[in-house]
Amino acid sequence: MLTADDVETATDCVVEALRPAVDADWGVPAGSIEWSCRKTAEHIGQANLHWASQLAVGARTQYVRWSAQAQPLAPPAGVLDFVEAAGRILALVVRASPARTRAFHPWGIGDPEGFAGMACVEWLVHGQDLAEGLGCVLEPPAELCDRVLTRLFPHEPRVVDEPWPELLRLTGRTAGAPESWKWRPTPLGEPWDGAPVPEPMPFTPLSAAG
Repeated sequence: MLTADDVETATDCVVEALRPAVDADWGVPAGSIEWSCRKTAEHIGQANLHWASQLAVGARTQYVRWSAQAQPLAPPAGVLDFVEAAGRILALVVRASPARTRAFHPWGIGDPEGFAGMACVEWLVHGQDLAEGLGCVLEPPAELCDRVLTRLFPHEPRVVDEPWPELLRLTGRTAGAPESWKWRPTPLGEPWDGAPVPEPMPFTPLSAAG
């Protein structure tokens, strides 16, 4: 079971790891991905706020149409505050959402637990991208990573024994990654074929996983 407490744990873990680097250059690449550290951090915040909106209104067919970002002149400390606030907001919405709530994500209709799990992946995996780019060390709880794998990746066979390295492998960060991957937002007891859910009107999501 993944909960609002897990979103807060993931938020705390990444923010604490990155806080010592607020005086660094966040324009450098974030690990092995193409984005800068600033853009990657803003993406975490945007994803969390979008998912909070999805749950808040029970948006079943598309994303709620809005966007957010840190102010253009905000220093890294301000960007990190924006990202942390987004995580806290999502945790509040997950905690307040009835278990029956369902909302749209391109990879399937999710419940509050699914959105909490997706947020944990965003925080931890992109947090690792940021940590690599900024010279920090991120060490998330193995127990949290294990529950994220169980809830979001039940369709993927585990190859690596340790949950955190396995989560990084499944999301394309280390050797042996699958050619393509997606997580499962849909509750385990409900039908899910893994195919993208089409939106009724054109929309460019924040990223392939956003």
